[in-house]
Amino acid sequence: MSSKVKGDLMILSDLLDGYRVETLTGDRDRPVSALCDDSRKVVPDSLFFAVKGARTDGNRYIPDAIKRGARVVVSEQNHKPSGDYTFVKVQDIHDAMAFLADRFYGHPSGSFGLVGITGTNGKTTTAYLIYQMLRLLGKKTGLIGTINYIIGDTVMKATLTTPTAIQFQRLLDRMREASMEYVVTEVSSHALDQRRVEYSDFDVAVFTNLSRDHLDYHGDMDSYFRAKERLFLELNPLRAVINMDDSYGNRLLDSLKEKETDIIGYGLSLSADLYAVDISTGTWGTEFGLYYQGHFYSRVKSRLLGIVNIYNMLAAIGSMIALGFDLKDILALCESLNPAEGRMEIINEGQPYTVVVDYAHTPDALEKLLETLRGLGGKRLITLFGCGGDRDRGKRPLMGEIASGLSDYVFITSDNPRTEKPQLIVEDIVKGIRSDNYTVVLDRREAIFRAVEFCNPGDILVVAGKGHEDYQEINGKRIPFDDRNTVRQAIKHRLKRTFQ
Repeated sequence: MSSKVKGDLMILSDLLDGYRVETLTGDRDRPVSALCDDSRKVVPDSLFFAVKGARTDGNRYIPDAIKRGARVVVSEQNHKPSGDYTFVKVQDIHDAMAFLADRFYGHPSGSFGLVGITGTNGKTTTAYLIYQMLRLLGKKTGLIGTINYIIGDTVMKATLTTPTAIQFQRLLDRMREASMEYVVTEVSSHALDQRRVEYSDFDVAVFTNLSRDHLDYHGDMDSYFRAKERLFLELNPLRAVINMDDSYGNRLLDSLKEKETDIIGYGLSLSADLYAVDISTGTWGTEFGLYYQGHFYSRVKSRLLGIVNIYNMLAAIGSMIALGFDLKDILALCESLNPAEGRMEIINEGQPYTVVVDYAHTPDALEKLLETLRGLGGKRLITLFGCGGDRDRGKRPLMGEIASGLSDYVFITSDNPRTEKPQLIVEDIVKGIRSDNYTVVLDRREAIFRAVEFCNPGDILVVAGKGHEDYQEINGKRIPFDDRNTVRQAIKHRLKRTFQ
């Protein structure tokens, strides 16, 4: 429903039609020009959502929003309006924001095929693979992900893995205006818990895996899983693509037994609908035989490295099947696909050792990354990593133990310390280490240069934790820093000195 007046203005009563509010004080027929959850971005005739967050309370900024021109305020808290505006009290501010954003932008998700990917690891790569496949098939496709938001030829740097409800629906609206046929989006657990993608029509939902992450927010693994599960149980996608080799994937399958969702299970197990066999891996990429519903289709070649990327490939192939594309057409694309930025990305400046940059920042992701690189046949595996500040402290010693146990040598450094002292984060990491095969270099740039100097011909160095990120967050400030660029500088510096 989208009754509009005076150009792009909508009437509040039309926006609220069908939505249960607790109280409404003031004129319900006010025109609404924009939706805002940041008082600094309010324009005349805005509707302002007063959201109480972990660090700030939007209710404190209601006077500022009114001063800037907001004429409707939505909040979970009681409020006595004084002035010329309408106050709406709701039970769940996040749900209300998603409903009103979807209504304000005219339900854009109904205009194209929408694919949502959730899971701890693999979301970005899987989304990027699906995006590439659709584009190679000539389909106009948009992407909403951790690295970029892409609408046709327009590329915008992402601010959140999944934007706020207002930003999400605004992006979908722009996708519709640009005549996108498909949109592929990562869907984070925070987004699902905060209802950011609510009221959107998902054609396909993908579950990659679940392992320890974001417990500073969710509290425990069960709550973390319940957030992910919402994409499948409450948003009612038409089809689901699920990793059957993951224990939480199997739990999700059990939860979906009573639903009418069509499911494609993927994995390395012969019991999956879509599975890979006879796997070969190397620094050149991967190759495997593909079966679907018990029938062998072909050998699949890919530039992507390791077993973890075979899972990502299977998730992408399964998604394309779920969208109705012919499997033979899909498989013809696989050899042309590129990895996402900072995901097992090889940095090659002509050096006699291999350097890989990856985003792995959870225990499970780091373990799978190092196991994959171990299998590529290098002489020594050298790992450089750190852990983020103001996040789950419990994973730090686990990552220290994994890195030390699977690597020949480890450089422990700073990641995004945020408001924590890097030394204290490192001390948490070191608590899990059971051997002396490590050194601490707090400055990340210095650590990368020293790690590159440490490499011998045939070694594999992995720089983990930040991947595509081009900053470090220190004391609340974002300072420009790119692992990939720094690695290149370090390699060139060593090569230049070698040939002088």
